Formats: sequence, structure tokens, C-alpha cells
Amino acid sequence: MAQSKPAAKPAASAAATTPATAAPAAAAKLVPAGSDLVFTFKQMGVAVDGHFKRFDAQLAFDPKKPETGKVSLTIDLTSATLGDPAFDAELLKPEWFNAKKVPQATFQSTAIKALGGGKFEATGKLNIKGQVRDVVVPVALTQAGGTTTATGVVAIKRLDYNIGDGEWKDTSMVANDVQVKFKLAFTGVAPL
Repeated sequence: MAQSKPAAKPAASAAATTPATAAPAAAAKLVPAGSDLVFTFKQMGVAVDGHFKRFDAQLAFDPKKPETGKVSLTIDLTSATLGDPAFDAELLKPEWFNAKKVPQATFQSTAIKALGGGKFEATGKLNIKGQVRDVVVPVALTQAGGTTTATGVVAIKRLDYNIGDGEWKDTSMVANDVQVKFKLAFTGVAPL
């Protein structure tokens, strides 16, 4: 506790000499009960939905100054479910998520820009199984009752992240295209 007070004083004095546009945005708090993270792929031409039951998001964001914002997402790959215990066990294997060796996937923004009308674009690095790719994530924000909800869909190619190694590289059984849909609810975000 004693160390946190001295650290706060230099930060406060640094903020006083830094232009207001460079000040970091206030941190928001994820509301897990209002959030969902879904992945959809096609297996033999049929759409299959999976969910991640555990994930966390960190957001420092002011809608009036999106360029100063930061967002990061950590996904617990061991929490992936297709709704069937046998299939869920398969997802954890090295050919798919390799969750014992690499239990988390992450997204870290590098830039956020406003597109108008409550729509934003977050550019960043997506890391799955140690494979890092640049992605652009479209985000729509809505606000109601003190909660800000961020929704969007981003398309990825599973083979870019070595998801479905070995015999599963054949995309005739499991398509390469995966849609990741998110709904992230936060408290503590400034008004739009």
C-alpha cells in the first residue's frame, strides 16, 4: 500500500504536464453475465457454433477520444465448448487448440479509430497457439442503463493459427473460415 501512494504522485504530476489528448482513458469493467464469445465454423457444410465459457477483457476507452483507447482480450482455450463432452475433449488436443501447452489466446489492440454512429475499428494482434496475426475488428457500441455493450464479428482463417493440424488441414471436412462473434458488456465507459 505504501508503494502505491508514491507511484500515484509522479503519475499525477506527469499527467499535469502532458497534453490532455495523450491522457489514458479510464478503465472499464467487464460484466461477464452480459458477455458472450462465440466461434462459428462449417463442418461438412453445416454451421457449428462453439462458445468460450471463460474470457476476460480489459478496456481503457473514451468514445470521444478513441485513439487514446486500448483493449485486450484473454480467452481461456480450455473453456471452449461445442455442447458435447466428447467434442469438447477433441478441441483441447494438440491438433486443435493445444490447450494444455497453450491455454490462452489473446488480442491486444494497437489502434482504435472512430467510424461514426457508435461504430469503431480496433486494429491489433491476435495470438492463438503462438501464431500472431494482425486483425481488424469492427465494433459497434450501444449504451443503456450504465452498461456499454461492444458487439462485432471478425473473420479468421483457422489454418493461419494452426487450428486443425495434421489430417484436419484438409478444409473439405472442416472449413478454413471461422467467424468469431463477440458481445462484451462493460461498466465505466464514458457516454457516446
